[in-house]
Amino acid sequence: MSHPYYHAKSSAKRFGGVPDDYLKLHQFPDQSKAHIADARHRMWLHNAAGCFLGEQVFGVTIKNSDNKDVPVRLVLETHILEDLSWIPSLSECFESMELRDWMGKKSKPLSKSKTLNDNP
Repeated sequence: MSHPYYHAKSSAKRFGGVPDDYLKLHQFPDQSKAHIADARHRMWLHNAAGCFLGEQVFGVTIKNSDNKDVPVRLVLETHILEDLSWIPSLSECFESMELRDWMGKKSKPLSKSKTLNDNP
């Protein structure tokens, strides 16, 4: 699916309520489209870790307009299944990423004569 609204319509059909009950949940994993406008955006939150993070952000359940409690993680897992047909782990998302020198280098320590509060 290409837009959170269509995921929300699918959730309403599956879990009850109306699409607006689910739209904010489906916008969550797709927020990375604002920064990476191709399928690579899915590496960030379209994984099991993203589902658990969404649960921390929105709570364990939401109450839909039918007054039914719906598990947030289940809604997010369904979003990923609709997009990818499986739910990768975070490690699977990063396993093909090339490790670069800048990812592990430490910044130089401040000299003893300068601190962060010193003016230039």
